[in-house]
Amino acid sequence: MGIILVYDITDEKSFENIQNWMKSIKENASAGVERLLLGNKCDMEAKRKVQKEQAVKLAREHGIRFFETSAKSSTNVDEAFSSLARDILLKSGGRRPGNSHKPPGTDLKACDKKNTSKCSLG
Repeated sequence: MGIILVYDITDEKSFENIQNWMKSIKENASAGVERLLLGNKCDMEAKRKVQKEQAVKLAREHGIRFFETSAKSSTNVDEAFSSLARDILLKSGGRRPGNSHKPPGTDLKACDKKNTSKCSLG
């Protein structure tokens, strides 16, 4: 019901491969499967090779949410999984009162340049 596509912000090739994965999902996954794009290693800003703007653009082109995360520091990991789970529930009709649903790609997350161990809304 949900697919998380992860690339390494310090590795351009991993980002380039996301397009191949998107094509594979389109060809092989169930129609309407929720997708989420994650740029991992946001704690390694000094080694960044993939700019946030590139990922934002890709996410918008595909109508999906985007987060920058750090598995090492757990930055935005819970938020990303919660976002995907919420979107799956909403799509399946499991809306609960009080939950607001933003369209995909509207709550983009990025690393905070002042404190690279934290990520915040972009």
